[in-house]
Amino acid sequence: MNYSRINDKIIEIEKLLSELENIMPSNIEQYLSNFEKKAACERYFERIIEASVDLAFLIIKTEKLKIPSEDTEAFFILAENKIIDKNLAEKFRQAKGMRNILAHEYGKVDDELVFEALTNEILSDVKNLLNKIKSSLNKK
Repeated sequence: MNYSRINDKIIEIEKLLSELENIMPSNIEQYLSNFEKKAACERYFERIIEASVDLAFLIIKTEKLKIPSEDTEAFFILAENKIIDKNLAEKFRQAKGMRNILAHEYGKVDDELVFEALTNEILSDVKNLLNKIKSSLNKK
């Protein structure tokens, strides 16, 4: 099978993560006081989550797994097939929900919650996802 599209998507996500890490404010005060940096961080968050969903779908298609009825189900299909664990799938379900709030401005955005997700969760969760996918692909 041709895994080049999966590898290209992994490289894209790694680049987005690196760019986010380079602009990430070191504390909540800096995040809240710099509108441009805050907006850029939120946009990177959106792009990283969307690229992660795309990656999940590429794996599902390449491996001929069950097709999900909605985006967040893709991560649970990866979990069912032992590519990632259920805990990570749940984290991506939550991240996709936050991404939708940011992208579509559903209700008021909790800036502190977004900053917490950016600094303490998304970077490590996405790196974990990529490592598990790379490990799974290397077994093939």
